[in-house]
Parts: sequence; structure tokens; C-alpha cells
Amino acid sequence: MVPKDFNPSVSHPLYFIRKGLYNKIKQYNANLSGRLLDFGCGAKPYQSLFTNVSAYIGVDYNSEGHSHSNEQIDFYYDGKTLPFNNNEFDSVFSSEVFEHIFNLPEILPELNRVMKKGGKLLFTCPFAWEEHEIPVDYARYTQFALKDLLEKNGFTIIIVDKNGHYISTLHQHFIIYLNDHWLNKVAFFSRFNFFKKIVRQLIVPSLNYLFLLFEPLWPKVDKMYLNTIILAEKI
Repeated sequence: MVPKDFNPSVSHPLYFIRKGLYNKIKQYNANLSGRLLDFGCGAKPYQSLFTNVSAYIGVDYNSEGHSHSNEQIDFYYDGKTLPFNNNEFDSVFSSEVFEHIFNLPEILPELNRVMKKGGKLLFTCPFAWEEHEIPVDYARYTQFALKDLLEKNGFTIIIVDKNGHYISTLHQHFIIYLNDHWLNKVAFFSRFNFFKKIVRQLIVPSLNYLFLLFEPLWPKVDKMYLNTIILAEKI
């Protein structure tokens, strides 16, 4: 089962980005099969969605962005070379990882190397999001940059999709500002945990429910969005 933080209820402050990612991964996961490599796996939060695979293997880099002490990492790599043979995997999955790789043009050939011909790569990465896992947050990629990087490194694009739209992105950022930053900056709230609980347990969920109620009335413009989702194939 996918943990609640990655398949959240409407009351969660990260509802729109996390629920959207969950839905997109669930939509495209059936394209991956056989031996699957989860690149930048962390705690493998989406593993249970991949029911078509014969093996689920996680690899990560031991960076200073966050602790890996309670995560389910099978292998670590040195930031340059993956510890696997050529053509070892039928599929590769990676979620919200590419922005943390300073040398992404050098890593994509490595992912290509360990994949079998015709193998599928499914990944997500943020487009409009705040700095996170500081200091190892290096980039935000447009869909065009990602397509160019993939095509230069032995992949062909099957699907490009987006999570969120202009208004849902603005709403999600407002909720994060309110929940994570504003409460800690206003002296009145920072001294009284009771008021923080009111905001986080009553006001944040109420704003999310209200947005869902009125969202159908807003014209959908996707030039601003939360995440890019790409399905590609090794040539």
C-alpha cells in the first residue's frame, strides 16, 4: 500500500502535488514490467503500484539532502556509475529525483546502459516547486529540456504529461506557504501551538475542499504546473 504521505487525503497540505503524482504514476505504471529499477528509490513509496514487475530493485545516492536511515535501499551508487551490468533491467522508474542530480546528462547514459533494448523509463520531476532537500536541489526542467536530454541519450519519447494547472499550482503553493512558512513567521502563531493546530487541522483542509468545489469553474491553463511526467523507451 502506498503510504498516506504519498497518497494523501484532502486535508493534507501537499494534497494537490502528491495526489496528482500518485494518480499519474497509477495511470502509467502498467507500461513497466519485468525487472524494474527504482532510481533514487528512497523508501520506495510507490512500489505497491507496480504489480506487473518480476523484481523491484532500488538504488540511491547517499547525499546530504536527507537521511536514508529508515529507507529501503538495495544498492547505493557513487553519483556517476550504477552498480549493474549492461542490459540488466526491463524498466526504470524514478520520481522527483532528476532535479537533485547535478550531472544529469552523465547519468542518463548510465540508465540507458543498464536497460534492455525497448525497455521503458517512467519518471516525474517538479516544474514549479520550492527549493527542497537543500543543498542538493539543482534544477527545474521544462518538458522541452527533458525531451532533448532523453533523445540525445538513446531514448524516444512516448508520453509527456503534466500534473496540475495554473490555478491548482498557485493554490498548492499558497497552502505550502501558509502551512510551512507563514505560521512560523508570525510571532503570535509561533508562540501558541494551539493556533497552529487550528490552521493545519481546520483552515488548510477547508481551503483544499473549497478549491476542489470551485476548481471546475476555472479555465484550465497548463503553462504553469507542478510536475512533468514522461514515459520513454530505450531505442
